[in-house]
Amino acid sequence: MDVSVYIDEVEYVEFYNREDTSPVRVFMSWVVDVTVVLAFAWFVLHSFGVQIVIAGQSMTPLLNSEDVVLMNKLIYDFKKPERLDVVVFEREDKKSNVKRVIGLPGEVVQIQGGYVYIDGERLEAADELERVSLAGLAENPIELAEDEYFLLGDNRDSSEDSRFVNVGNVKRQQILGKVWFRIHPLMDIGPIFSH
Repeated sequence: MDVSVYIDEVEYVEFYNREDTSPVRVFMSWVVDVTVVLAFAWFVLHSFGVQIVIAGQSMTPLLNSEDVVLMNKLIYDFKKPERLDVVVFEREDKKSNVKRVIGLPGEVVQIQGGYVYIDGERLEAADELERVSLAGLAENPIELAEDEYFLLGDNRDSSEDSRFVNVGNVKRQQILGKVWFRIHPLMDIGPIFSH
């Protein structure tokens, strides 16, 4: 091997190593890394970490008053709300509520004999989520428009939901996101699953 070529390679490696460790390069690399991490953290918190404090007992036993949950704002940009999803929606009076999706767009919902019927067939759901003692507006068939959902609280005897005129059918644009994780109380921390 030619000695001059070897010396040139050694000088190049030494120059490259000096360049990497220069204070300006190290500082700029650090700034870029921190910026990327902060942008990613903001995106994750903004999309998946919106905190909602549960008010009232309408979702017991799944969620209790004063529980703090996280809402996924991004999920319904990619898919539609599904039956039994636990969602956050904004009422006409601008208050946010947490309820469970029961009826989907285009379906006919009715409550008869203490049970929920979808398009004439009794709803099949775990934890007796198909049972309702008070029918309210759903005593008669309710036909949902192509952008409407029928929502119920899990604690049907203590829930202001789609059965009542002050909530009624919930439009898609009113649904803010899906509840996916409980962060408080600490003894109950964990994911919230749909049935």
